Amino acid sequence: MNPCATPSSQSGRAIGGSIFSRILVGIDGSEAGFEACRQVARLAEREAEIDAVAVVHLGPAVDAAHVVDELEREAEDALEHAVEILGGRAQKRYLDGFGFVTPALLAELEGFGATLVALGTHEHRRIAEIIFGGVAGEMLHKAPCSVMIARRCPSEAFPRKIVVGHDGSPQADDALRIARQLAARFGSTVRVITSLVGEFVDLDLLRERTHAEVIAQHPVVALVDATRDADLLVVGSRGLHGLKALGSVSERVAHDASCSVLVVRTA
Repeated sequence: MNPCATPSSQSGRAIGGSIFSRILVGIDGSEAGFEACRQVARLAEREAEIDAVAVVHLGPAVDAAHVVDELEREAEDALEHAVEILGGRAQKRYLDGFGFVTPALLAELEGFGATLVALGTHEHRRIAEIIFGGVAGEMLHKAPCSVMIARRCPSEAFPRKIVVGHDGSPQADDALRIARQLAARFGSTVRVITSLVGEFVDLDLLRERTHAEVIAQHPVVALVDATRDADLLVVGSRGLHGLKALGSVSERVAHDASCSVLVVRTA
């Protein structure tokens, strides 16, 4: 199966410091994936390069020609719809997933030089994501760039309300910077939350720098509660991978939040 377009050459993790400049959107034909397209269409920079990618998983049991043809047609239809949602500015690609979907996407991220990967969520329970290797869950652990997990937002004015989790770390500063950039572009409100539970934080300094709300709850509980009235949660990533990442705040809230979640990873 020939790809619909050749991948762009890698040109760094961000253009002008923006994580919305080289975006890969994972397409699986679901409404969740198309919601990711709608949100990327809003957030992408004007000159952004966007890859809409479908991975057709052709395992050893899929050898009948008519089955392969049907999978290819479904992937092509899904990609056409994705490009339509993205305003026609995306390059569409489908990949032969002779191995597994996640390795194919990771290879494409590296080749494309993506600054952001966006995926829909099928609302699996978190333990199911961990055990069965849901693609969104695996991207949170393994992607070399920022990750957005898109959930349905009824408003076309996405993102109206942004929540940022801040723990005083440089990664949290990056998340807040991105959130404020989005707020400036879209007229959004930004609510910064820090927790009294967990690692020591200089609360006076943090309040002075960020005007954060200090909440006496575990950071995961505080942030998940805040997402019930938000369109987008932005958190930083400390670059944890594998088993270490399973207990991280960013990974846990990405699974449990009520709204879309942007996990910021910067070089």
